Amino acid sequence: MHPPRILLGVNIDHIATLRQARGTRYPDPVQAALVAEEAGADGITVHLREDRRHIQPRDVRILAEVLNTRMNLEMAVTEEMLALAEDVRPAHVCLVPEKREELTTEGGLDVVGGFDAIASACQRLSAAGCDVSLFIDPDVEQIDAAQRAGAPTIELHTGAYAEARPGSDAANAEYHRLTAAATHAVSLGLVVNAGHGLHYHNVEAIAALPGVNELNIGHAIIARALFVGLKEAVQEMKRLIVAGQEAGLMAALDAHDHEHDHEHTEDHVHNGCCGH
Repeated sequence: MHPPRILLGVNIDHIATLRQARGTRYPDPVQAALVAEEAGADGITVHLREDRRHIQPRDVRILAEVLNTRMNLEMAVTEEMLALAEDVRPAHVCLVPEKREELTTEGGLDVVGGFDAIASACQRLSAAGCDVSLFIDPDVEQIDAAQRAGAPTIELHTGAYAEARPGSDAANAEYHRLTAAATHAVSLGLVVNAGHGLHYHNVEAIAALPGVNELNIGHAIIARALFVGLKEAVQEMKRLIVAGQEAGLMAALDAHDHEHDHEHTEDHVHNGCCGH
């Protein structure tokens, strides 16, 4: 059976960043979300941060009412955020680490170190009807802890790969970590998403990772939209991730066929020797 087509979640935080810079009512992230959906986004991601630097609670509530796809609410593990999620009941909630002074999310959630609080949050959100995801580094120990905590989905933090110089040993090492992490998570029955730092020049390789279900991308799409418009920016990213997934599937099929041919040759040689 052919695997499901890879999904694109469009993060609209930076539309709200521009609005908050002047304290105006525009540009409206809700309007941006609807345009992104029309362009082929499979979901809309928003990060309601504790300092409210971009997305506001009102945005979250309106999006919950008007989206035609689904909302992925990124949030910290705090009582305030959990209570809001239980009230709004978004389709997806991704639990992320958060520090007020950071420019963007730095590193994945430490599920091992904060296991009890995270497991409790997973239980509460699941009871509210939300599909829970944990944003974690590509680390086997964190993946195992995520499964034990009751999260059906993980989102692999691709930031280290995205920040490494393309083609460098560091980039290759990070890609190997991501590949191993995705393979391990799929073997545990987890749904695997990925995101952070992805853009038009590095996304295809991440889309080719084994078993990846969805990529969440924001900054690059909004930046591209300044020049080509939001609709074209989303459509272009969608084309790239689908092409990346197809390339990954073809590479896996070729590797499987090569391994099968090798085994067949060895069997043939072995049988031939026995026949003398």
